[in-house]
Amino acid sequence: MQKILFQGDSITDAGRNRENDNFSGCGYPTLVKSQLGFDNPGEYVFFNRGVSGDRVLDMYARIVRDVLNLEPDYMSVLIGVNDIWHGMDWNNGTGLSRYEKVYNTFIDEIMSELPGIKIMIMEPFILRGSDTDNREDQPYRFNEFSSGVSETAKAARRVAKKHNLPFVELQERFNEACKLNDASYWLVDGVHPTAMGHELIKREWLKAFNMIK
Repeated sequence: MQKILFQGDSITDAGRNRENDNFSGCGYPTLVKSQLGFDNPGEYVFFNRGVSGDRVLDMYARIVRDVLNLEPDYMSVLIGVNDIWHGMDWNNGTGLSRYEKVYNTFIDEIMSELPGIKIMIMEPFILRGSDTDNREDQPYRFNEFSSGVSETAKAARRVAKKHNLPFVELQERFNEACKLNDASYWLVDGVHPTAMGHELIKREWLKAFNMIK
């Protein structure tokens, strides 16, 4: 069976069980798993290694345990919101140049040690919500948050281009979805998806996967 690995932060983590890979959380990894697993019995095995709160630095620190040791055939990566968020609220952001540098190193090392792997880079995104909107002590919070995530998304796109990898666009998909219903219908707090938001991600994930499988 071919191995599929989901890598990223809380959006990917989605409450997964650390002790049992059968329970991959309530997010898009499980939705992908259910569809691919049903349509292709016995062809794939799935691993969710997203970790809530992770920045690209934290994800890179896990590269041996949570990527290389698993030897996946396919991997998707969704990382970038915490690299901005942690800087805004806890003075522990990554910085754009460091984000891109570490992301490139992460991909370089994986492709060097697992030359047959196929990787998808996913776009970080936000909408207006309780965790992203303006506050009394941060009257321009959303603009700063949005512009920061936009810059990490551009950096992620450059990483994908440098390594000739597919880039899964998500921000515009969520913007379009907001024309159908409020932002809170898609993202609980401006960052974390609802069931419908995860379904949106799953559909974009599968489009990209079908192009590289």
